[in-house]
Amino acid sequence: MENLFTGIIQEKGKFLRKYKGSSKYQLEIKAEKVLANIKKGDSIAVNGVCLTVVDFGSDYFRADVMPETLKATNLGELQRDAVVNLEQSLRPDDFIGGHFVTGHVDSTAVVNSIKTEENARVVELKVDQETEKFIVQKGSVALNGVSLTVMEIDNNILKVSLIPESWSETNLSMLAAGDRVNIETDMLGKYVYKMLANSKETEQSESEISKNFLAENGFI
Repeated sequence: MENLFTGIIQEKGKFLRKYKGSSKYQLEIKAEKVLANIKKGDSIAVNGVCLTVVDFGSDYFRADVMPETLKATNLGELQRDAVVNLEQSLRPDDFIGGHFVTGHVDSTAVVNSIKTEENARVVELKVDQETEKFIVQKGSVALNGVSLTVMEIDNNILKVSLIPESWSETNLSMLAAGDRVNIETDMLGKYVYKMLANSKETEQSESEISKNFLAENGFI
């Protein structure tokens, strides 16, 4: 069964170091809360990226990560003591407070600006076209693993609003213009898009068959 997360960050950890192996890397992360009842093979989302625990101690854990993952996410940019968002994968009796997050990051988004509006922070980001098609207005999106609601999406520009809790208890409060964040779109949006795309392809195929049939039989 695929691991799932909620997008509700359990703690802010610190990146300690990266070990290089023959075909993969290991990341060592300082943590506390997410180590409760942890065991080897369990999953922890680091900045929204699902990683498998291969070793741990009283205040750290290590996880394997492939070179492709480092390139495709902001994990490859981490410097020592960088703050990372951490969440254990869901257990059967856990409360779901955000939305279902898989830990499979779609791409990265670049921060354009951050503005204060009353007690909230509005973050504007640039997303690529492939990712934008899965983002729905008022739908859900995960940024660095944080579950957020889409305020606006238009012409590759995404806007989200952060309540004080989401701002202060995650590493999103440390963002600045030009920073890259990991973005995962809502899985329901992906399924709906695929269903609609398949439906459209079927309609086009049936239309072409009809035209060909008519042409071959002298009707058009």
